[in-house]
Amino acid sequence: MATLAQRSGVPAPTIKHYMREGLLPGPARRTARNMAYYDAGLVDRITTIKRLQREHFLPLGVIRDLLDAAPEASNELVVAHAVDRALQQMRTPGEKTRQSLSDAGVAASELAVLESLGVVRAQGTGPDARFPSDDVAILRILGAARKAGIDASMLPAEVLGRYVEALRALVAVELELFKTGVLPQAGERTEELSAVATTLSERLVVLLRRKLIVPMLAEAAADASRARAKAKAKQPPRMRPRR
Repeated sequence: MATLAQRSGVPAPTIKHYMREGLLPGPARRTARNMAYYDAGLVDRITTIKRLQREHFLPLGVIRDLLDAAPEASNELVVAHAVDRALQQMRTPGEKTRQSLSDAGVAASELAVLESLGVVRAQGTGPDARFPSDDVAILRILGAARKAGIDASMLPAEVLGRYVEALRALVAVELELFKTGVLPQAGERTEELSAVATTLSERLVVLLRRKLIVPMLAEAAADASRARAKAKAKQPPRMRPRR
């Protein structure tokens, strides 16, 4: 285990957690209660898991499914397909009623907040009101965040209103570019090029956002770690009680 941790750069407790979650097999051979040998090939798998977490923020369950589906794939191949596969799993075909969402565990209070912000919008009223598939996908992603441990105190539903505001500004920029750059020359291909522009825009936004946010998140995490270490260093040493 110590060798696995050293070669992969991932701490032993994290590796053991991966094993408990079913992402890694157990020891290849155990020689004593506290001594076991592991397959050296696990190093690549461990680094792949950590990379998918760090760069793509995928839940361990999704990563497990990806690796199980392509156990012989190289790291590059797994990583290249990871995001697309994860997004496919998050898409929800068809609509859902308000009642079915409630039965699935969507909190009525959070749903009400998201409706008030315009993040999701029901068609109709009452328990049979239906939410379109894109809205259901948004709710599913929020639910996945909750299951992963990002609770309402970390990510209140109200915060998504800021996402909507920021995206409205981005959409305005994209629409202006489309009107001035594509439409004047599209001719009979307007509908076709509209679909192409939409897909291109979605992919660019995801990639550019990731390029910007990953180093920022890493720096924020490092700052928090340094702040905790500094606060801990300032604490007075504990005094041993006298007998």
